[in-house]
Amino acid sequence: MGIGRGYGGPIPPDDARAEPGEDASAVLAANAAFYEAFEARDLDRMSEAWEHSDRVTCTHPGWTVLRGWGPVAGSWFALFSGPQRLQFILTDAVVAVHGDAAWVTVDENLLDGDRVGGTVTALNLFARGEDGRWLLVAHHGSPVVDRNPNISDE
Repeated sequence: MGIGRGYGGPIPPDDARAEPGEDASAVLAANAAFYEAFEARDLDRMSEAWEHSDRVTCTHPGWTVLRGWGPVAGSWFALFSGPQRLQFILTDAVVAVHGDAAWVTVDENLLDGDRVGGTVTALNLFARGEDGRWLLVAHHGSPVVDRNPNISDE
């Protein structure tokens, strides 16, 4: 599995930054489970990562927003049925927790077979369920274009 450097479980990548505490660690573990399910193309594990409600949303790069668990689940079925097998190297992960809501921003560096497939920046929003588990309620992925060399970092 290619999620981060030596990343095969619920431990954040080396460059992940988090608020201290058990909640931040649990959110990063839930985030890791999402990407592990994605890489494995495992519909059952992907389903376990998400809240099953009408409030969930998902925006895959280049797609319009999908609303509700049915359309979101259908998108994963369509993606996993296709020939493309993606591997992720996650960088610049940052987690924030506020009560029963949390979000992770992360850069998804994509590998497609032996070639680099570009970078997608993602926002993953989690809500704490009644059982205490952190479940995805929104995923938004946006492709990163080459940066303008005339613009410097602030």
